[in-house]
Amino acid sequence: MESLFSWLEKNVPPINTQKTALVHGDFRLDNLIIHPTKFCVTAVLDWELSTLGDPILDLAYSCIPYHWPKELDFVSKFSLGSSAMGIPSEEEFVSTYCKLSGLGNTPIQHWNYYLALSFFRLAAMTQGIYSRALQGNASAENATSFGNYVEPLASAGLKLALQDQKSPLGKLNSSTCSNIFQPSPKAQMLYKKMKAFMEKYVYPAEQAFYQHVSNPATQWNVPPFIEDLKTKAQTEGLWNLFLPGVSGLSQLEYALLAEITGRCPFAPEVFNCSAPDTGNMEVLHLYGNTEQKKAWLKPLLKGDIRSAFCMTEPDVASSDATNMECEIRRDGNEVVINGRKWWSSGAGDPRCKIAIVMGCSTAQDMPKHKRHSMVLVPLDAPGITKVRPLTVFGYNDAPHGHLELEFKDVRVPASNVILGEGRGFEIAQGRLGPGRIHHCMRLIGLAERSLELMIQRSLDRVAFGKRLAEKGMVQQQIALSRIEIEQARLLVLKAAHIIDTLGNKAARKQIAIAKIAVPRMACDVIDRAIQVHGGKGVCQDTPLANFYSQARCLRIADGPDEVHLEAVAKLELKEALTSKM
Repeated sequence: MESLFSWLEKNVPPINTQKTALVHGDFRLDNLIIHPTKFCVTAVLDWELSTLGDPILDLAYSCIPYHWPKELDFVSKFSLGSSAMGIPSEEEFVSTYCKLSGLGNTPIQHWNYYLALSFFRLAAMTQGIYSRALQGNASAENATSFGNYVEPLASAGLKLALQDQKSPLGKLNSSTCSNIFQPSPKAQMLYKKMKAFMEKYVYPAEQAFYQHVSNPATQWNVPPFIEDLKTKAQTEGLWNLFLPGVSGLSQLEYALLAEITGRCPFAPEVFNCSAPDTGNMEVLHLYGNTEQKKAWLKPLLKGDIRSAFCMTEPDVASSDATNMECEIRRDGNEVVINGRKWWSSGAGDPRCKIAIVMGCSTAQDMPKHKRHSMVLVPLDAPGITKVRPLTVFGYNDAPHGHLELEFKDVRVPASNVILGEGRGFEIAQGRLGPGRIHHCMRLIGLAERSLELMIQRSLDRVAFGKRLAEKGMVQQQIALSRIEIEQARLLVLKAAHIIDTLGNKAARKQIAIAKIAVPRMACDVIDRAIQVHGGKGVCQDTPLANFYSQARCLRIADGPDEVHLEAVAKLELKEALTSKM
């Protein structure tokens, strides 16, 4: 919806000053009262959306069935445009309107804009019905099901806006292709400000950060300068840039900014754009109710607290979430949580106040993808034990930490369940796209920083009478690294662009490809940089060893490579089979 809104806002056609009419706003056949004996309309119902404007708005809205999403089968039984049924085609319908309204045979300009706007409005109304269902004051008995219609309707609007164009980046028009690497003036301004901020404040603080977190006496406390940097970043407007609804940036525009933050391990936190907070804030932004947003989203957006996400479990293969053993059981007005989670990133931070815990019910008769729920659990709730911090290649990533947690008869109000019981997989799928691609965006920056360190080392170091930069083998390592970084960046930008234009679901193959390719690339580039540094590359005198631990870990986090490889293969096979039908 945000992507469609952005497109509509940027492509408003010239106002029709020749003809302004009373626009019904919801003009369709079931809002008409037909005379019982005469061929005419005696009344039009449902006028709350009426306004003064271009009458083409009503025409376009009445043509929605011609473009109805296939997954919503309300109109599939009708053969639109079938002469046998007497239903005109869209072209015939529009041309009849034009003839009777005195517009002649001139094609309606910006027709797809009116169609896209119609789908946007319909999706917004559908979301309103669903919202009232969640609040318990909807009039329709099936109001809850309307939540499933919003994304298909918004996607249909986007496809109409960008249709009839072929591009390896998806369904793009020529102006979109020419502008894909031309961020908005706002994004360009933020990019310059962030680069300057990193140079002035973040890079100079790196040494103090590493000293703080390597000292056992201080490492689990927040470095004092972090909060100061956060205040500075917020003052300069470099804050919550990951969330389009807050920042106004597209995912493509944010990708360029995230790459900068990825160059330093603690930089994302400075801009309140670090995992798992970003994913948790997205969940609350998209699926949280008013009380949940007030209690947890608001302080997270302000940077006052931090959060954890508890999904992975030590005793089962968590790449298949249906294996989950953590139990979430309803008991009156409460839910009771029992289970063990690990790799709960962020749970070691003293500012971490809330965790989103995913678990399942014990009802075996329910479909396996309807048994799971996500629950907001305060970390000071009785029954939670912080078992131990886990290390990544020996790094404990303090004060952030990756904790193993035990939940024993932990009770929280049932109102802490997000979206509703059994909706966990639905939320997880909505969380997957941007969150996963954010990791890849940051990894590009990490790889760039590693290449810079490699190049500088090759220029400074002399071996066997020559600088390393003069040796063909080192030159080859530099060249390969540059090529692979450029390839990976294009993969990430392509995935981000498709998320912006066609939505998360349409981008799932590109997201999976990036999730495989980018961490592998980063590992290779960092490994080459380590090799050029020799012994210095594996010790604390450079950040490369820490960089490698982060990159290698991301080949497992958010699903191992093998899961994404299987997903890509299945999507390729499905596309091949569909094309033959």
